Amino acid sequence: MRIVIAGGHGQIALRLEQLLAARGDEVAGIIRKAEQSDDLREAGAESILLDLESASVEEVAEHLRGADAAVFAAGAGSGSGAARKDTVDKGAAVLFADAAVRAGVRRFVVVSSMGADPKHEGDEVFDVYLRAKGEADEYVRGLDALDWTILRPGMLTNDAGTGLVRLEAHTGRGPIPRDDVAAALAELLDTPATAGLTLELISGSAPVSVAVKSVAGN
Repeated sequence: MRIVIAGGHGQIALRLEQLLAARGDEVAGIIRKAEQSDDLREAGAESILLDLESASVEEVAEHLRGADAAVFAAGAGSGSGAARKDTVDKGAAVLFADAAVRAGVRRFVVVSSMGADPKHEGDEVFDVYLRAKGEADEYVRGLDALDWTILRPGMLTNDAGTGLVRLEAHTGRGPIPRDDVAAALAELLDTPATAGLTLELISGSAPVSVAVKSVAGN
Protein backbone atom coordinates (compact mmCIF):
# COMPACT_ATOMS: atom_id res chain seq x y z
CA MET A 1 0.00 0.00 0.00
CA ARG A 2 0.97 3.63 -0.43
CA ILE A 3 0.05 5.58 2.70
CA VAL A 4 0.32 9.34 3.21
CA ILE A 5 0.49 10.63 6.78
CA ALA A 6 -0.30 14.22 7.77
CA GLY A 7 1.86 15.33 10.69
CA GLY A 8 4.61 13.03 9.49
CA HIS A 9 7.15 14.15 12.11
CA GLY A 10 4.88 13.57 15.11
CA GLN A 11 5.86 11.01 17.73
CA ILE A 12 3.13 8.54 16.75
CA ALA A 13 3.60 9.19 13.02
CA LEU A 14 7.34 8.42 13.10
CA ARG A 15 6.65 5.13 14.88
CA LEU A 16 3.89 4.30 12.37
CA GLU A 17 6.13 5.14 9.40
CA GLN A 18 8.76 2.76 10.73
CA LEU A 19 6.22 -0.06 11.15
CA LEU A 20 4.68 0.44 7.72
CA ALA A 21 8.02 0.73 5.93
CA ALA A 22 9.31 -2.38 7.71
CA ARG A 23 6.39 -4.43 6.41
CA GLY A 24 6.94 -3.20 2.86
CA ASP A 25 4.44 -0.38 2.49
CA GLU A 26 5.36 2.81 0.65
CA VAL A 27 5.03 5.65 3.17
CA ALA A 28 5.10 9.43 2.80
CA GLY A 29 4.85 11.93 5.63
CA ILE A 30 3.75 15.54 5.30
CA ILE A 31 6.07 17.87 7.23
CA ARG A 32 6.34 21.65 7.69
CA LYS A 33 10.10 21.94 8.13
CA ALA A 34 12.72 20.67 5.70
CA GLU A 35 15.07 19.74 8.56
CA GLN A 36 12.56 17.11 9.71
CA SER A 37 13.08 15.06 6.54
CA ASP A 38 16.15 13.23 7.91
CA ASP A 39 14.07 11.70 10.70
CA LEU A 40 11.49 10.49 8.17
CA ARG A 41 14.18 9.02 5.94
CA GLU A 42 15.53 7.17 8.98
CA ALA A 43 12.03 5.78 9.61
CA GLY A 44 11.83 4.60 5.99
CA ALA A 45 9.43 7.29 4.76
CA GLU A 46 9.66 9.91 2.04
CA SER A 47 8.88 13.47 3.07
CA ILE A 48 6.42 15.94 1.56
CA LEU A 49 7.13 19.55 2.49
CA LEU A 50 3.75 21.23 2.89
CA ASP A 51 2.10 23.54 5.43
CA LEU A 52 -1.43 22.32 6.09
CA GLU A 53 -2.32 25.67 7.65
CA SER A 54 -1.79 27.53 4.38
CA ALA A 55 -2.06 24.90 1.61
CA SER A 56 -5.11 24.66 -0.66
CA VAL A 57 -7.25 21.53 -0.99
CA GLU A 58 -5.90 20.99 -4.51
CA GLU A 59 -2.27 21.27 -3.36
CA VAL A 60 -2.84 18.61 -0.72
CA ALA A 61 -4.89 16.42 -3.09
CA GLU A 62 -1.99 16.47 -5.56
CA HIS A 63 0.18 14.69 -2.97
CA LEU A 64 -2.58 12.22 -2.10
CA ARG A 65 -3.32 11.04 -5.64
CA GLY A 66 -2.42 7.40 -6.11
CA ALA A 67 -2.37 6.66 -2.37
CA ASP A 68 -4.29 3.70 -0.97
CA ALA A 69 -4.85 5.32 2.43
CA ALA A 70 -4.37 8.57 4.33
CA VAL A 71 -3.74 9.07 8.04
CA PHE A 72 -4.34 12.35 9.85
CA ALA A 73 -1.84 12.42 12.73
CA ALA A 74 -1.08 16.14 12.80
CA GLY A 75 -1.55 18.31 15.88
CA ALA A 76 -0.75 21.81 17.02
CA GLY A 77 1.19 20.39 19.97
CA SER A 78 1.00 20.94 23.70
CA GLY A 79 2.81 24.29 23.65
CA SER A 80 0.44 25.95 21.19
CA GLY A 81 -2.37 28.38 21.98
CA ALA A 82 -6.08 28.14 21.32
CA ALA A 83 -5.87 29.72 17.84
CA ARG A 84 -3.72 26.89 16.48
CA LYS A 85 -6.04 24.25 17.90
CA ASP A 86 -8.57 25.68 15.47
CA THR A 87 -6.21 25.97 12.48
CA VAL A 88 -4.41 22.63 12.91
CA ASP A 89 -6.46 20.22 15.01
CA LYS A 90 -9.66 21.22 13.24
CA GLY A 91 -8.75 23.19 10.10
CA ALA A 92 -5.94 20.95 8.84
CA ALA A 93 -8.00 17.81 9.55
CA VAL A 94 -10.92 19.16 7.50
CA LEU A 95 -8.57 20.21 4.70
CA PHE A 96 -6.85 16.80 4.64
CA ALA A 97 -10.21 15.00 4.54
CA ASP A 98 -11.46 17.20 1.70
CA ALA A 99 -8.21 16.60 -0.19
CA ALA A 100 -8.57 12.83 0.25
CA VAL A 101 -12.06 13.01 -1.22
CA ARG A 102 -10.79 15.08 -4.16
CA ALA A 103 -7.89 12.68 -4.74
CA GLY A 104 -10.16 9.63 -4.59
CA VAL A 105 -8.48 8.13 -1.51
CA ARG A 106 -11.25 6.30 0.34
CA ARG A 107 -9.41 4.80 3.33
CA PHE A 108 -8.95 7.54 5.91
CA VAL A 109 -7.76 7.05 9.49
CA VAL A 110 -7.79 9.85 12.08
CA VAL A 111 -5.73 10.02 15.26
CA SER A 112 -8.14 11.87 17.54
CA SER A 113 -8.26 12.22 21.31
CA MET A 114 -10.26 10.64 24.07
CA GLY A 115 -12.87 13.18 25.19
CA ALA A 116 -13.03 14.89 21.79
CA ASP A 117 -16.49 16.45 21.56
CA PRO A 118 -17.80 19.33 19.41
CA LYS A 119 -20.03 20.31 22.34
CA HIS A 120 -17.26 20.23 24.95
CA GLU A 121 -17.54 23.29 27.19
CA GLY A 122 -14.86 25.51 28.69
CA ASP A 123 -12.37 28.18 27.68
CA GLU A 124 -9.05 26.65 28.68
CA VAL A 125 -6.70 25.71 25.84
CA PHE A 126 -7.34 22.00 26.44
CA ASP A 127 -11.10 22.62 26.25
CA VAL A 128 -10.61 24.35 22.89
CA TYR A 129 -8.48 21.40 21.77
CA LEU A 130 -11.13 18.79 22.66
CA ARG A 131 -13.77 20.88 20.92
CA ALA A 132 -11.60 21.28 17.80
CA LYS A 133 -10.86 17.55 17.65
CA GLY A 134 -14.54 16.77 18.15
CA GLU A 135 -15.57 19.15 15.35
CA ALA A 136 -12.98 17.62 13.02
CA ASP A 137 -14.16 14.08 13.82
CA GLU A 138 -17.77 15.09 13.21
CA TYR A 139 -16.82 16.58 9.84
CA VAL A 140 -14.98 13.44 8.73
CA ARG A 141 -17.90 11.24 9.81
CA GLY A 142 -20.16 13.25 7.51
CA LEU A 143 -18.13 12.46 4.37
CA ASP A 144 -19.70 9.52 2.52
CA ALA A 145 -16.76 9.41 0.09
CA LEU A 146 -14.41 8.26 2.88
CA ASP A 147 -14.09 4.86 4.54
CA TRP A 148 -13.04 6.50 7.79
CA THR A 149 -11.93 5.10 11.13
CA ILE A 150 -11.38 7.44 14.08
CA LEU A 151 -8.99 6.31 16.81
CA ARG A 152 -9.11 8.05 20.20
CA PRO A 153 -6.16 6.99 22.36
CA GLY A 154 -6.07 7.54 26.11
CA MET A 155 -3.22 9.27 27.92
CA LEU A 156 -0.14 8.91 25.71
CA THR A 157 3.10 7.69 27.26
CA ASN A 158 6.60 6.97 25.97
CA ASP A 159 6.75 3.64 27.77
CA ALA A 160 7.80 0.69 25.62
CA GLY A 161 4.80 -0.84 23.89
CA THR A 162 3.44 -4.12 25.22
CA GLY A 163 1.34 -4.99 22.16
CA LEU A 164 -1.60 -5.54 24.53
CA VAL A 165 -4.53 -3.14 24.28
CA ARG A 166 -8.19 -2.55 24.90
CA LEU A 167 -9.97 -1.23 21.78
CA GLU A 168 -13.68 -0.52 22.00
CA ALA A 169 -16.24 2.18 21.29
CA HIS A 170 -15.88 3.19 24.96
CA THR A 171 -13.00 1.93 27.08
CA GLY A 172 -12.96 4.44 29.92
CA ARG A 173 -9.81 6.44 30.60
CA GLY A 174 -6.35 4.97 30.84
CA PRO A 175 -2.78 5.26 29.54
CA ILE A 176 -1.44 3.88 26.26
CA PRO A 177 2.16 3.84 24.98
CA ARG A 178 2.68 5.64 21.66
CA ASP A 179 4.26 2.39 20.37
CA ASP A 180 0.94 0.62 20.81
CA VAL A 181 -1.04 3.45 19.20
CA ALA A 182 1.18 3.15 16.13
CA ALA A 183 0.75 -0.64 16.09
CA ALA A 184 -3.04 -0.23 16.29
CA LEU A 185 -3.02 2.28 13.42
CA ALA A 186 -1.00 -0.08 11.24
CA GLU A 187 -3.48 -2.87 11.96
CA LEU A 188 -6.50 -0.60 11.33
CA LEU A 189 -5.07 0.40 7.93
CA ASP A 190 -4.97 -3.31 7.09
CA THR A 191 -8.56 -3.86 8.27
CA PRO A 192 -11.03 -1.98 6.05
CA ALA A 193 -13.92 -3.61 7.96
CA THR A 194 -13.24 -1.08 10.74
CA ALA A 195 -14.54 1.72 8.47
CA GLY A 196 -17.31 3.74 10.09
CA LEU A 197 -16.07 3.13 13.64
CA THR A 198 -14.96 5.60 16.31
CA LEU A 199 -12.78 3.67 18.74
CA GLU A 200 -11.08 4.35 22.05
CA LEU A 201 -7.72 2.75 22.81
CA ILE A 202 -5.97 2.13 26.13
CA SER A 203 -3.58 -0.51 27.42
CA GLY A 204 -5.30 -3.83 28.02
CA SER A 205 -4.95 -7.59 27.67
CA ALA A 206 -5.69 -8.28 23.98
CA PRO A 207 -2.97 -8.46 21.33
CA VAL A 208 -3.39 -5.56 18.89
CA SER A 209 -4.34 -7.77 15.94
CA VAL A 210 -6.93 -9.64 18.01
CA ALA A 211 -8.39 -6.38 19.37
CA VAL A 212 -8.76 -4.95 15.86
CA LYS A 213 -10.32 -8.11 14.46
CA SER A 214 -12.82 -8.21 17.32
CA VAL A 215 -14.20 -4.74 16.48
CA ALA A 216 -14.06 -5.14 12.69
CA GLY A 217 -17.46 -5.19 11.08
CA ASN A 218 -19.24 -4.00 14.25
